[in-house]
Amino acid sequence: MIGYVTLGTNDMPRACAFYDALLGELGAKRIMEGERFVAWGTGPQSPSLGVIKPFDGKEACRGNGTMVALAVKNPAQVDALHAKALALGGSDEGAPGERMKGFYGAYFRDPDGNKLNFFCMGY
Repeated sequence: MIGYVTLGTNDMPRACAFYDALLGELGAKRIMEGERFVAWGTGPQSPSLGVIKPFDGKEACRGNGTMVALAVKNPAQVDALHAKALALGGSDEGAPGERMKGFYGAYFRDPDGNKLNFFCMGY
């Protein structure tokens, strides 16, 4: 259902370094690049995540209530990726843990302030 998600950035080199390192842990690599955007994915038929300089030329800003959730295999991977996001300059928005029965997640913001989480279900 979801093809791709883009997040705004005001610092493309910083955003690319952050997502190259973080999404590489999931086996993702850069699959598309242009003058204003870079996208990562695990294959051409899989959903991808990208960073983009806004088309209107205005400063990128995060959406209040907007979040991108990235599914992973198990709680240990949630823990490791959350720690990696923080080590790469992200900020904590909710430590790893069970949020409800069968849902384990951890929340963070990337260096541009975009909110994301890693989660797994039915572990």
